Amino acid sequence: MSRFVTIMMGSDSDLPLVENTINVLKGFKIETRVRVASAHRTPDEAAAIVQQAEAEGCQVFICAAGLAAHLAGAVAARTTRPVIGIPCDGGPMNGVDALYSTVQMPGGIPVATVAIGKAGAKNAGYLAAEIMALADPELDALVKADRKAAAEAVIAKDQALQDKLNAK
Repeated sequence: MSRFVTIMMGSDSDLPLVENTINVLKGFKIETRVRVASAHRTPDEAAAIVQQAEAEGCQVFICAAGLAAHLAGAVAARTTRPVIGIPCDGGPMNGVDALYSTVQMPGGIPVATVAIGKAGAKNAGYLAAEIMALADPELDALVKADRKAAAEAVIAKDQALQDKLNAK
């Protein structure tokens, strides 16, 4: 049985945002399966995707949706695997409505909700990797190395700034 992350989008128009998630997961060599399903228009198909993904070894579900953004909650109602919700930006409230819809879950049916938009989409990938790394020492090492590289990049930028300012 393979280990992977299932990413579900409410619409194919969410793909440009979700590509940020996919890229993070690819960087950690985590297999992704990406599907389009609607909590409202195709609830039976969404439930079937969850059931099949679980049977095949899915470790984490990531759901991206905008506006009413009930997809993550609908998936969380069908699984006990971790579910991460990405509120998509856009719409009349620029994603705030999606944030509220994603984060406001009843007790016992959690959805880990990340920020609206691109940063949130990236963080969904990082959070999924961190969850999976709990049971995978190789992945844990990759996550730690990535975090260290990010810190080193900030330190290098600071040093470059200091060098520039001190050269004057």
